[in-house]
Amino acid sequence: MRPTIVLTQLALCASPALAFYPWMPKWLAELESKRGLDDSRPNGVSSLRKFGIKQRGKGITSPTPERLSREVTRLAEKYAGRQADGMDEASLALRTNNYNVMVAKESGKDMTTGIDQDGTDYSYFIGANFGSGGKELYLLLDTGAGSSWVMGTDCTSKACALHNSFGSKDSSSLTDSGKDFSITYGSGKVKGKIVTDKISVARMNLTYEFGIASETSDDFVNFAFDGILGLSRNNGANQNFLSAIKTSGQIKESIFGVSLHRASDGDNEGEISFGGPDSDKYTGDITYTSTVQGKTDWAIQIDAMSYDGKKAGVGGIPAYIDTGTTYMFGPKDVVKKLHDTIPGSESSDGTSFRVPCDSKDLSFTFSGVDYTVSAKDWVSPQNNAGKCTSNLYGQEVVKGAFLLGASFIKNVYVVFDAEKGQIGLAKKSSEKSGSLSVTSTATSSSATATATNNGNSQATTVSTATQTSSGSEASSTKGADADSAADQPGSSSRFFSNAGLTLAVSAVTLFTLLV
Repeated sequence: MRPTIVLTQLALCASPALAFYPWMPKWLAELESKRGLDDSRPNGVSSLRKFGIKQRGKGITSPTPERLSREVTRLAEKYAGRQADGMDEASLALRTNNYNVMVAKESGKDMTTGIDQDGTDYSYFIGANFGSGGKELYLLLDTGAGSSWVMGTDCTSKACALHNSFGSKDSSSLTDSGKDFSITYGSGKVKGKIVTDKISVARMNLTYEFGIASETSDDFVNFAFDGILGLSRNNGANQNFLSAIKTSGQIKESIFGVSLHRASDGDNEGEISFGGPDSDKYTGDITYTSTVQGKTDWAIQIDAMSYDGKKAGVGGIPAYIDTGTTYMFGPKDVVKKLHDTIPGSESSDGTSFRVPCDSKDLSFTFSGVDYTVSAKDWVSPQNNAGKCTSNLYGQEVVKGAFLLGASFIKNVYVVFDAEKGQIGLAKKSSEKSGSLSVTSTATSSSATATATNNGNSQATTVSTATQTSSGSEASSTKGADADSAADQPGSSSRFFSNAGLTLAVSAVTLFTLLV
């Protein structure tokens, strides 16, 4: 009998924990409802110019039946054991999902690849080649997950029928480990077997242990990716990817840099680079902050939050930086305090906030440096009534912490450093990203300064100006002087189409999966 790796089970709402589910903001459901189910526009984002939008090769010969799903979070099982109480209920809404791929430009650099997306800033993924035949699949980039898996050719689930898959017939080099894996979600499981085979990612070739799913939750019907690339620091159900590429000699240090692209900014320049940051993607200093919450979480402490320069009087709270999440979440009381600084902000439930459509930028402070979140990312488009909604939700996904997804990450360049247990943030070289300013508690023209807070943490900055902050450890290194959807295709030939999917979902969309 095959041994089974069973990951912590999650439930939802009235149940003790939460799981992976599609959970959509009402504003997005209303926007798509306004377009109508018979809208012929290809990707449901007609207000955007489509740069490099392509459709994928797996043919769908008949429309997928409409499916009704409870409104809940797509909260990852990865946060099991760290989650707060159940999610708030909200009204159901229908969505038409017609997914395309906004193909990223390729730099041609070693250990680097473009990050594609669906043209709506909804999910971010890369292409990887598997097995002796080099079959290409899309993998969701998830810094909150340790497990990596793909949909298998013997999978009979609805989601597998709509995606590219991989199995023994695709590769003569595949080896079955004899182990099973199972990841349980509130609406179903992803389960299958652990195998070892060749994989090519970001111009790196290695032999890697990963999962092949024989069963998947129907929730994956709605997303373009064919599997998950886990980028956390734990092992999950299989071999840790960062450890694997370091052991293979592909990289000297377990570090990777991420730049997520905003679809409305034009040609997709999103990128992930392994082994170190890409100096072409940021400008100025990278300021590092030590991680908290244990060795396996990409979480750092927020010093302060503000709106249009006005401090909310809150801080000293961890924030998970998660590429697998779409929006931003935090404890209700803290999120309310931040929204209280926004003139005209209002909420009936403390979870979702109406805000003026001409609202200004937000900012989060890490290690004495303010990082701006553009209103393009935290304020929704107008709904049918001409109202706008904040994409920062009063929902405690992880108890006592914030969860900062793509809405935040699109505005910064992020370096995940597993060697030193730290996350670095810098200003993106693109002028269309958020801004950065130093708000140090102490400065020095050339010296290195340190500060402690209750003896628990230390801030160290080495730069032309020294920044220190209480409650977190930080260091800064000088960056290079570099700066930094279907009319102009990228260099990749990857593409996707998934037409006619209708899903009833609720209040906030994120991509969060378990380890």
